[in-house]
Amino acid sequence: MLGTSMVVATIPVTDLDRARHFYGDTLGLTLLWDNPASVRFGCGAGTELSIFRRGPSTADHTVAHFEVSDIEAVIRGLEDHGVAFIDYTEGPLQTTGHIAQLGPARVAWFHDPDGNTLGLRQG
Repeated sequence: MLGTSMVVATIPVTDLDRARHFYGDTLGLTLLWDNPASVRFGCGAGTELSIFRRGPSTADHTVAHFEVSDIEAVIRGLEDHGVAFIDYTEGPLQTTGHIAQLGPARVAWFHDPDGNTLGLRQG
């Protein structure tokens, strides 16, 4: 029934203006529309991401990730915009240069201003 429907990631934020700046200016997503309670961005390949005003998130996992073709270049670009990446040194996830190898995929993680975990995935 839903196999051909677009899925939109929805991420809670406490400060909509701050998040609009982060997702739009820092990450470079395209603003599609906004209203007093939420903002919708275009992300490429026909995908969209919505942020909405709410209390702090309690998610302890990656809430959305971006599929990229050159993870090192994207990391450098985001670091140039002040994004700090999460590095892991113990357990099943270990990063080198902010990147972990998960099967055939290379992945990296960072937080938005509200502490939501976002990821990059190549492969």
